[in-house]
Amino acid sequence: MPGRFALFTDENVDGPLIKALTARGWDVARAVDVFGERTDDEALFSYAAEHGRVFVTGDRPAEAVAIRWLREARAFRGMIRCQTGVTGVGDLVTAFEKLAEEEAPFGGYPIVYLKPRHSARQINHGEGDEEQR
Repeated sequence: MPGRFALFTDENVDGPLIKALTARGWDVARAVDVFGERTDDEALFSYAAEHGRVFVTGDRPAEAVAIRWLREARAFRGMIRCQTGVTGVGDLVTAFEKLAEEEAPFGGYPIVYLKPRHSARQINHGEGDEEQR
């Protein structure tokens, strides 16, 4: 069923994106508010999974945690990887909104990469793909 999903952002997600999402009505929890700064990606990802939130990051090591969880068949709601310093905030908010309109945005593959000026796109990771990017 389409609709917004609760988010949990790590410290690599810029404040302007968080403010823009909350202004549009998104439920956003920030890692720095829950744990403080410099918390291990594994702990952050675990928190998001335990609380049914989609983990949002711009961090490649955090993506590696999600890929490992997939390989270990551990359940999590989803992960969104976006680069907030490179992409305009408006473009990212639009991509989040388009992703929320999808019937099952994390159904086929739970890791989504938001590209600038495009709708949300999923990237499938085969064995070792995270090493190639």
